[in-house]
Amino acid sequence: MERPGAVTDVPQINLKRSKENEQIKSDQIKKKKKKQKDYQPNYFLSIPITKKEITGGIKILQDAITQQDQRLAKAMVGDGSFHITLLVMQLLNEDEVNIGIDALLELKPFIEEILRGKHLTLPFQGIGTFGNQVGFVKLAEGDHINPLLEIAEIAKRTFQEKGIPAGDSRGFKPHLTFMKLSKAPWLRKNGVKKIDPELYEKYISHRFGEEMLYRIDLCSMLKKKQSNGYYHCESSIVVGGKNGGEPDDAELVRLSTRLVENAVLKAVQQYLDETQNKNKPGEGSSVKTEEADRNGNDSENNRK
Repeated sequence: MERPGAVTDVPQINLKRSKENEQIKSDQIKKKKKKQKDYQPNYFLSIPITKKEITGGIKILQDAITQQDQRLAKAMVGDGSFHITLLVMQLLNEDEVNIGIDALLELKPFIEEILRGKHLTLPFQGIGTFGNQVGFVKLAEGDHINPLLEIAEIAKRTFQEKGIPAGDSRGFKPHLTFMKLSKAPWLRKNGVKKIDPELYEKYISHRFGEEMLYRIDLCSMLKKKQSNGYYHCESSIVVGGKNGGEPDDAELVRLSTRLVENAVLKAVQQYLDETQNKNKPGEGSSVKTEEADRNGNDSENNRK
């Protein structure tokens, strides 16, 4: 029984704890929002689409659309850039890019285990959009979907386990983008706010062909594209055997050449950086010292 005149602080303590919990919750929400804001993917895992039947069909589709509205030409994905995005991620410096390369190489045996020595064929049929802002060729339904989803999931896990922010809230929906209104922001000012379904209605169920999964690339979203229109590629893995014949052999040669070129470029850049550091103002160099000594001696001789 409470003594007369005694004062209890329990309600005040509970109120204080309640305010502290609200503050903690508020701070957590702010941190989460900041983390989401800071996470801006700038790299991605790409499955290149190079089969001429598919790329040629997409080119015909793009031409059919631009003939109806020439303004949309600037919204079209360029030749050589066709791909399926397997995973997006954020790599902020060279060290993180190297970690990303390691993760890609570690991913190869997991993919081979999923494929179990078989080829994974990806058939494309029909047209879809994301909010009438992005136009893409659909990946047809079939037994190939589950293995591809497994590969995407193990890729996400492999990169995240190395501390790399990867993936997005939308989840993995395989698609082959052929146009994006965001490529030409001025279109909205000119009255083009969405992709009109009538523009591609003739291709709504068109079969574009099949591509075999044989390569996965770690690509940059921001670095300058290659001369063939494909993205800047940091590293690649070849999986599931060849792509059915000669085209794959040619692609592998280009891949090997690109890897050698990247290695040479990195070596040259490292040499230039080291050279510039040696010749920074104040540090001097042997050449400059010799020139200074010679000038000094010449001045001395002139005075004599």
